[in-house]
Parts: sequence; structure tokens; C-alpha cells
Amino acid sequence: MDIWSWICELPNSDEWNLFNSKLTFSLASSKNDDSNQSINLRAERSTVGSDSELVSITFSVFYRGFRESSDVETTIWVSDPCPLTPNTPFLPLVLQLLQEIVSRAPTAHDSTCPRSQLHNLKSDPVSWILDSHSPQSFSNFFNLILLTRLFWLSVSDAPSEVGSFYFHSLLAPNLGSFSCKHAPVLKNFFITVGSDVEICFVRTFGYMLAKWLILREIEVGLKYFAPSNELGFSYAMESHGLWVLKGFSPVSSMQCVQSRGQKSPFPAAVIDAKESLLKYALAHQQLEAVIQIEYTVEFHDNFIQVNARLDNIRIHVVKLGFQNDSNEFLVDERHFPSRIRIWVGPEVGASYVGGLSLGRSTDNLEKEMEMQKTLKGSSGKLKVPSKVKAMAKMATRTKIKNWRWDQDVEGNAAIFDAILCDNATGVEVATWKHPIGGHGGVNFRNRYSGGGRAFTKSGGLIFSGEECGGGVRWRLNREMEGSVLKWRIGGGIWLSYLPNDVMSMFYETRCVEWCDEVDLPLIPN
Repeated sequence: MDIWSWICELPNSDEWNLFNSKLTFSLASSKNDDSNQSINLRAERSTVGSDSELVSITFSVFYRGFRESSDVETTIWVSDPCPLTPNTPFLPLVLQLLQEIVSRAPTAHDSTCPRSQLHNLKSDPVSWILDSHSPQSFSNFFNLILLTRLFWLSVSDAPSEVGSFYFHSLLAPNLGSFSCKHAPVLKNFFITVGSDVEICFVRTFGYMLAKWLILREIEVGLKYFAPSNELGFSYAMESHGLWVLKGFSPVSSMQCVQSRGQKSPFPAAVIDAKESLLKYALAHQQLEAVIQIEYTVEFHDNFIQVNARLDNIRIHVVKLGFQNDSNEFLVDERHFPSRIRIWVGPEVGASYVGGLSLGRSTDNLEKEMEMQKTLKGSSGKLKVPSKVKAMAKMATRTKIKNWRWDQDVEGNAAIFDAILCDNATGVEVATWKHPIGGHGGVNFRNRYSGGGRAFTKSGGLIFSGEECGGGVRWRLNREMEGSVLKWRIGGGIWLSYLPNDVMSMFYETRCVEWCDEVDLPLIPN
């Protein structure tokens, strides 16, 4: 769909005339024996007031062919009038779409702040995004927000057959739009509007994709269905001495590496109702991760030293949906992080790096030893022998933490690797396999309650820099001073599920990887 190009050409289109004040763009259409089904976008031209030179365009979305009378047009959305001003004439249209998406965004839980509700988006950031990108690059972003708005129209304001038509004819062919690789404008949009607006959009995208993945599973049935790891967003940026990597991915779209239970969450065969409800709830989850790496640059006589340390890691697995969709019975059934792998370093093949030093050796377990022995005996041939008694005890105590942090290298890239272990048995959760016909090995029930829990009450995980081990440093040629280098940053996150409150034999581990580039300015103050 190249809708934005069509919209941009409307002011100078030759198709407008005295008898034709409406132009139509077909978003999706399908022919069958009964009728021609379609969803369309219409632009209607009108004059403003008594001055015939002031022209505005109003857009509307309508569908046709889904009722008994195939010729009937049913309008499900109408935009505000867009005056054709010289600068950004269709800014009101973009703002309206964005505002309506934000106002309908699902929330994972009630906010603790009573003033957290977003009311109106500011026009300046959106205007800057619109002005600073060419129509070709902005087109993918506009397609994305239009698809998102059409989702709410199709599933909320139209018959069910229109919603099914939307998923198959509009959403499925344009799934590539739900990736920063195909919509680079989305990254700039998120950075410009801030995290509050960002979270509304990514949870709406996740909700849409979760519904599509469920529908796809139902249609495939017991056949093998491999979800696309491209679904979801990730991007990195440099900000005030920090490299920040953000990633968002519906759990159902992540690659499954370990599992036990039904191969498909929604098979055609009849399965236990509670098991179906559990897997339906697990399908409405999204991984949201923020990784912050603090860096500094030091200039010496013969070299430049770049230092980096993990500053903050925040991982949340949120439930996608609305309050009336929640099921108290499954409120604490969710995936949890079981492994985190982060890498950072210069671009591949960089020859200006003279050395890489890690800041953490292999972690050896800490042991405490006590000894106890008992000796009995007598001395001499005295009439009253003197007895000697000594006692010593020996014991070993080992301290095992929930998370083990390691550092490694791959070329000139430093790797931070954290693995969740069962602090009772030492078993690594991400690679654990349930023994056939057996129990035990890993027990993470009631993992969101109690003083010794490994996660927050909401199921998240937060690491500060002190918990992640030491930093790393690179030595660069002094000749690189004054340049801005590209530094690569990436992350791999594993999520596992084990029953928490429910009785079930189902478990699985999924993973996703993200990678991007950030700037490293080598400019002295």
C-alpha cells in the first residue's frame, strides 16, 4: 500500500472536477461468487466558508459487499477536515490517527499514578517528523498507523466478517510494517514523543499481533507453524553518555527453544478447558526490555580509551488486553526472564581497536568451612589417669544466587551473560528439560510472592550496574580523535514459563534477539 503518496498527490490531482468531488483508494478487495468485498479510503473535497480558494479534504473509511446487499456502502470512520495549507497540509489527519490510537491503547495494569492518562498529543513533535522525512520514507510509518486504526475499526465498529477480512487481506500482507527495519521513521517518532506515548503504541501493536498469531494458530491447527521473529520493534540510540537498546516483542512471536505440552497452543483437537484458557492467556503477553550501557571516553597521550559498563536492565512481561479481559484465576501465570545476553563493541572488522579488557573473572562460588573432631585418651601410668578430650567440627556452606553473571568476548565485542539458576539445585532454567515421567529439578512456584522471590511483584526484573559485574574497556588509535564511530549493540533474551498457581505440566522457553548501531563520538570536551 502506498497510501501516503496518493494522499500527497490529492491537492494537485487532475481527477478533481466540478462533477467529481470524491476520490477513492482501495485498501483491500476480494472477489467471490456472491459479492465483491472491499475496504476503501475516500477523500472528499470541499470549500471552506465563502472563499472558494480555501479548500479542505475530509477522509472516510467504508466497506462494501459484506451484507445481503453488496452495493451498500457502510462508513465506519470520518476524519476532521484537513485544510490544504502550504506547510504540512495533512498534519491534522496524522495527528487524529495517532491520538485515536493512543486513546484506545490497551493497558497491562492500572497505573499507580492518577495523572498518567494521556489526553492530547503535542503537534510539534509530529510536525517535525512529517517535515524531516521524505514522502517515500514516511509512507511506511503512515501505513503502520493507518493499519492500527483500521484494526480498532474492524474489530470494534464493524461486523465480524469485516474483521476477518481485515486480518487476511489487509494485516497479513503488510506485517512487514511492524518492524523498525521497514519503518525507520517509527524510531524517530518514539524518540521524539517520549516513553509514555511509545508504550501506548507498542502495546497496541502487540495486542494486534497477538490476535493475528492466535488466529493463525487456529487456522493451521496441529500443523507446524513457525512465528516470525521479525514481528516486534527494537532500536538503539545514544543519549547523554548512555547507549540505550529498547526491544518489544509479542511472546508468541518469539522462537520456541524448549517446550512440553501441546505443539500448538490452539490445536483442532479438543483439549482440557483449563489448559486452553491457560495457553490463551499466555498468548496475550509481550516482552518489553530496556538495556542501558554507560560509556565514557578518555584521551591519553598514545591512545584513546573507551569504557563501558551496564547501567540498568529493565525487563517486563506485560499482559496485553483490557481490564474486562483479565482473568483473576490466571493473573500470575506469565513468562519470566531466564537468560539475558548483551553484546557491545565496535563494528565488525574494525582495525582501530588495539585491545579489549574485561572487568570480571569467572565467578567462583563462595564457601565457608567449619571443622569438628572428637578425641579421647589418657596419659601416663598414674593411679588416677588423666583423660584428654578434644572436639572439632567440619562443615561446608555454599552461597548460590538466583542469577549468575559472566563476561566473554567475541572478536572485539564484549559479552555480558546472565543466567537464572534454581538457588536450591543450581539448575539453569533456560536449558532445563522436564524429565519424562518425573518431577522436580526446578521449582519456581509462587515466584511473585515472598521475600526471596527472584522477580518483582508485577513479574518484572530490574538489574542495576552494581549487580552486573565490572565494566569493559577498549583501547583505540589516537588517530581516531575527532570522529564519530558506529558502535554495535545487541541483546538476546530468553523467557521461560513454568506453572505458578495452576496445576499443569506445560512449560516452555522462548528467545528473541535484537541488534542495532549507536554513535560513539570521540570528540574532546
